Amino acid sequence: MTRSRPGWIFPAAILLVGINLRPSMAVIGPLLDRLQQDTGLSDTGASLLTTLPVALMGAILLGAGRMRALLGERGGIALGLALILISDAARGLWPMANVLLATALSSGMGIALVQALMPAVIRHRGGRRTAGLMGLYSTAIMGGALMSGMAGPWLAQAWGWPVALGLWAGPALAGLLAWRGVAEPRAAAISRASSRLHLSRSLRAWLLLAFFGLGTGAYTLVLAWLPPFYTRLGWSAQGAGGLLGAVTFAEVMAGLAVSFWIDRAHDRRPALFCAIAALLLGMLCLALAPLGLAWPAVVLAGLGIGALFPLSLIVAMDHGEGPDEAAAVAAFVQGGGYVLAAMLPLLAGFLRQNLADLAPVWWLMALLSLVLGLIAMGLRPGDRIGPSA
Repeated sequence: MTRSRPGWIFPAAILLVGINLRPSMAVIGPLLDRLQQDTGLSDTGASLLTTLPVALMGAILLGAGRMRALLGERGGIALGLALILISDAARGLWPMANVLLATALSSGMGIALVQALMPAVIRHRGGRRTAGLMGLYSTAIMGGALMSGMAGPWLAQAWGWPVALGLWAGPALAGLLAWRGVAEPRAAAISRASSRLHLSRSLRAWLLLAFFGLGTGAYTLVLAWLPPFYTRLGWSAQGAGGLLGAVTFAEVMAGLAVSFWIDRAHDRRPALFCAIAALLLGMLCLALAPLGLAWPAVVLAGLGIGALFPLSLIVAMDHGEGPDEAAAVAAFVQGGGYVLAAMLPLLAGFLRQNLADLAPVWWLMALLSLVLGLIAMGLRPGDRIGPSA
């Protein structure tokens, strides 16, 4: 990749790439009832539309080092965006249950390729701006969810849900073109420093994995099941999509705050505690008074989730001595963390199918927020995962 181009091009490319990493999942929730009615998917089957890509993201991220060596940063990220583009287009052209499930896999693979490689790219090129660029990248991801979650119901009402799903191939094409414009071929020796890290033997690495997984689990849970939760309570698809839009707008605002402020914070824990407290309060509002406190619930949940996502990645990368070690830690944490996060929407789908009630899931997430707080207490600044871990 060249370093001779204007400084704004790389952040702009990060923004355009990141926007495409959630619409294939975020657009599903507000349209889920209609998709189930037209395709015959059960609640458990419908939950796979979120669980499959998230689980696959985790599985691929665990092999991030091999992906980087095999495909390179330029080719791997470009391939990931191409898979997202093809998946979105296929949903618009062939709106069937088996196609929805197949594209959940292919889009998940594409998202995983990008997320496996992008942290190393940012760490190599970011320098002192690394934490801020990671915040921008995370915020772009949430921004994509915001746009698709809010626009999906209106597009579906105007042109049908296949169009609402398929139109996101357009931003994927824009992201692919932007990335190819900034990421030019280069020969690069891949450091073997990360191979000396025994992450699976490190308690700290597993705690970071659990922290990322539980925080991201809150995101996938809300993304998949908040709109159906409210449509079952009598809200329209547009109203439920508006709630998801409020969640993701709050996520974007929190992510932007993190990206602008976090480079000045040596100790990340105060920010972590604020994010966890907001998530906890949001879950309690959903569990105790989902109708009366709907808007405070989604804003609080969004603020918590939106701050936790970039912070958990930044804290994980803080534990690496250099770019390659940081990338190895981030890949391990995201890989196992996404597998863990995939379990929550699947559990929610099972409960909805058998109990017709998602309130127990919000209580569970409130309890898991307390677990997040306990883990955060031990994330002291300056800690590292070294070769002897």
